[in-house]
Amino acid sequence: MRIAPSGYWRHAAQLRDPSKRCARVKRDDVLCPEIQRVWHANMRVYGADKVWRQMNREQIRVARCTVERLMQRLGLQGAVRGKRVRTTIPDVSAPRPLDRVNRQFKADRPNQLWVSDFTYVSTWQGWLYVAFVIDVFARRIVGWRVSRTMRTDFVLDALEQALYARQPGDDGTLIHHSDRGSQYVSIRYTERLAQAGIEPSVGSRGDSYDNALAETINGLYKTELIHRRAPWKTKESVELATLEWVAWYNHHRLMEPLGYIPPAEAEANYYRQLRNTAEAPALT
Repeated sequence: MRIAPSGYWRHAAQLRDPSKRCARVKRDDVLCPEIQRVWHANMRVYGADKVWRQMNREQIRVARCTVERLMQRLGLQGAVRGKRVRTTIPDVSAPRPLDRVNRQFKADRPNQLWVSDFTYVSTWQGWLYVAFVIDVFARRIVGWRVSRTMRTDFVLDALEQALYARQPGDDGTLIHHSDRGSQYVSIRYTERLAQAGIEPSVGSRGDSYDNALAETINGLYKTELIHRRAPWKTKESVELATLEWVAWYNHHRLMEPLGYIPPAEAEANYYRQLRNTAEAPALT
């Protein structure tokens, strides 16, 4: 490939004296470390769009196309989701509650609607199962548990963690929704919901859309953590990594349905607005 002499000598001069480099090259040198920092700080799962949005949240003004170009140069890629796999086994013979959600996974406030589901993880010691309880309002994970078995105990443990963390009222205004998995329609599970004053709801059609939001969170978990760090050796390693991922997910992960803010921030905004509304009459 032929290179014009003027281009060669210009490049050589820039190598000898960095001050002679063009403004774009200088700007790229500043942005590349910032892009790498944001990507590594967010579990190395962000693509160009979320890296760009996070940088703008940090007041680092840059064009999205620039972030995409520099990520390609740096060899940084976001996580890509695979196909959905169902893990719960429907119990068609067990009595089940009504479907109070009807695939409308929306809530006006925290502790109005929870959804639950579990997924699986392969390790050198055998299969593990990871259950999540999600508050639909801000898609926040409020309870989780890792287990070696699919018995009712482990989904109950995730529910107990959610109850302890959230302290919902027992007035029946909170709905708990799941698919028709045998663990969730078991007598022990439904009795615990009744004891806590929570209205049970179970998907009525028996397909993956019955509990689509919970399965979406399962998919993020598998894509952003489990698949990227495989193979897994022990239950303890999965538990520690899940703890790390849940903390990052709740407090840092930018969620498109929330306007690209983390779940914890969305909840904080709700309660702040609630306080401001309550204080407004006192100021007038």
